[in-house]
Amino acid sequence: MNTVSPVAPSATVAASPVPAAKWTVSQVEALYQMPLMDLLFRAHQVHRENFDPNEVQRSALLSIKTGGCPEDCSYCSQSARYKTDTEREALMQVEDVVAAAKEAQAKGATRFCMGAAWRGPKEKELEVVTQMIREVKALGMETCVTLGMLKDGQAQKLKEAGLDYYNHNLDTDAEFYDKVITSHKHSDRIDTIAQVRGAGIKVCSGGILGLGESRRNRAAMVAQLANLNPAPDSVPINNLVAMPGTPLAQTEKIDSFEFLRTIAAARITMPKSYVRLSAGREAMSQEMQAMCFFAGANSIFYCDKLLTATNQDINSDQSLFEKLGLRAV
Repeated sequence: MNTVSPVAPSATVAASPVPAAKWTVSQVEALYQMPLMDLLFRAHQVHRENFDPNEVQRSALLSIKTGGCPEDCSYCSQSARYKTDTEREALMQVEDVVAAAKEAQAKGATRFCMGAAWRGPKEKELEVVTQMIREVKALGMETCVTLGMLKDGQAQKLKEAGLDYYNHNLDTDAEFYDKVITSHKHSDRIDTIAQVRGAGIKVCSGGILGLGESRRNRAAMVAQLANLNPAPDSVPINNLVAMPGTPLAQTEKIDSFEFLRTIAAARITMPKSYVRLSAGREAMSQEMQAMCFFAGANSIFYCDKLLTATNQDINSDQSLFEKLGLRAV
């Protein structure tokens, strides 16, 4: 079986104040090139060493402020720059968000994620979101928000409200980034992640496949995530849901086995992270999802809608868990 190990730091690199990279792009790309069965076997071994392979974490996701975003992310129907079916909506009321969280909890979700279509929150908006966090946290659920880029001090306010996770995806490889987004830089995302980590909040960061990127771009994205210090606590892997009206509406879908290889590569390079099957799962067969779980995915979005995209319905998920003998955590 092929073997790929992280590079040992040289004396020159060790003397540098910058931590040595754990994984090179070429090393991750070599994982993709392994025979699939060898890759799956290796990923499953890593998974068993770090997690119970029959447990899957379930998160619910709610759009608390939809549409009207000023950013130009080419995949997003919430951008104000594109003509899509997504309507601009105001920030939800706190009591409505709490009601949605209670419903998700009653159905078996253990983490409640709240997303807002902003470049970043204004202070007045952040005050409302922190109240949402406090009240959802009081239900006994883990809390997560995705609010865009943060300004100095905002991460600390989220921490003080009791936030467990902050989601801020890298989306894609740094070198491919400006092919997808031009209204901000890849480094801006890294900066927000650093602020979140500095405030003591767990990081949720992953990417999107099917943006027109190459395999090497995918490998580079996985390497960039794995080399964050430390790696994200939660890594959502999205398969692009092509939204009508966006520049990527006609993008060709990537091969299912390429998606599976990415799940396996994420598990091997980030052994202690939760790897989440995220957007695009509604188009996956139960057999494909089962292979992803075997490859190391151990988290899903457990709700009928993901911001503006559809998701597998809860009844289907419950049926799949029963067939596979999976336990929700």
